Amino acid sequence: MAAATKLLTSVFILYLSFAFQLFPSGNSELQSSFYGESCPRAEEIIKEEVIKLYNEHGNTAVSWLRNLFHDCVVKSCDASLLLETANGIKSEKDTSRSFGMRNFKYVATIKRALESHCPSTVSCADIVALSARDGIVMLGGPRVELKTGRRDSKQSYALDVESSIPNHNDSISAVLSRFGSMGLDTESTVALLGAHSVGRVHCVNLVGRLYPTVDPTLDPEYAGYLKARCPTPDPDPKSVLYSRNDRETPMILDNMYYKNVLEHKGLLSVDQQLASDPRTAPFVERMAADNGYFHQQFARAVVVLSENNPLIGEEGEVRRDCRYVNGN
Repeated sequence: MAAATKLLTSVFILYLSFAFQLFPSGNSELQSSFYGESCPRAEEIIKEEVIKLYNEHGNTAVSWLRNLFHDCVVKSCDASLLLETANGIKSEKDTSRSFGMRNFKYVATIKRALESHCPSTVSCADIVALSARDGIVMLGGPRVELKTGRRDSKQSYALDVESSIPNHNDSISAVLSRFGSMGLDTESTVALLGAHSVGRVHCVNLVGRLYPTVDPTLDPEYAGYLKARCPTPDPDPKSVLYSRNDRETPMILDNMYYKNVLEHKGLLSVDQQLASDPRTAPFVERMAADNGYFHQQFARAVVVLSENNPLIGEEGEVRRDCRYVNGN
């Protein structure tokens, strides 16, 4: 009996060993160091390129962060954002909600560096995630440990962009609901909006708070500054008319954003609502007082965002050119 049991155990172990060879765990979920064997220097190459590009074009770091948000909020973290309009595919980049996004051409720079080392191995979706991670560090933010193994979408979701991405003048309830559907709680949502600490906003998205009358929740002196930046109620979208999200530390991802909001200097309507809504105000106050706490919660939010419904295993593909589906 003991011999038979031992034989069955050996057969079962042999079966498991064979099964794991057929279906390795890396094919079923995101994991740390997904490219450890297939492209050992993948993450280091992306980091090197992000640093190089930051030194040449500082605003690329902001672009990487915005790319992650716009890609992951729409359906999945699958690099659908990067697809160009071609062969029946309408690009998400051509939608009004992608207004002002730039530096997409430098994604190709990172991809070329990876392809020269490991052809057709590292997905564009992981480039979006990891470039954002390294861009956050370049902006003085926290180091965020992200898993990899995402695959690239074979389609664009341009028709879903409008309903997926919260608008700058949405109610805070709508924003909390949208992020909540992706697993982000109120604390994480407040932290994620701290990304508004860096970058800029075009006057097209600001004039609603300035004309025909000034939003009474705006600090009067700050409103005067904004009107000087945006002198007409109908700015030309093609003109470079904008205001920095944060006048004090415009290229540093810090808690100055929350301090500004508490002083009624929130740039967008949704920013200012954070300070007045009882669900979010306590977190705003705590983040304004403690930059370390903000960074901790921001890192947590980025992890959740980056793992929103990724394509894995045999789903999707690994694009050779991030702008086009393979074969196009």
